[in-house]
Amino acid sequence: MHDSNQLRCDIRQFVIDELLMGDAASMLPDGASLTEAGIVNSTGVLEVLMFLEQKFALSVADRELVPENFDSIDNLVAFVQRKTRAA
Repeated sequence: MHDSNQLRCDIRQFVIDELLMGDAASMLPDGASLTEAGIVNSTGVLEVLMFLEQKFALSVADRELVPENFDSIDNLVAFVQRKTRAA
């Protein structure tokens, strides 16, 4: 089980470093849609998927690749928490 504050920080840092190329100034609130803001596209979802699988030792099924799980930092945190609780 991961500490939720550390989990949020790790995911936010990944978004800043990898998807925003270090531009923290353009970071949105944790509940904002990453796709609507143009931060994540289909390639970005795959980058996020690989990050989650590697960083948190998760196995993500194709059916889980939905906006409810991947479209905001809040959704990503909740998804990882659910997956780690289930494991």
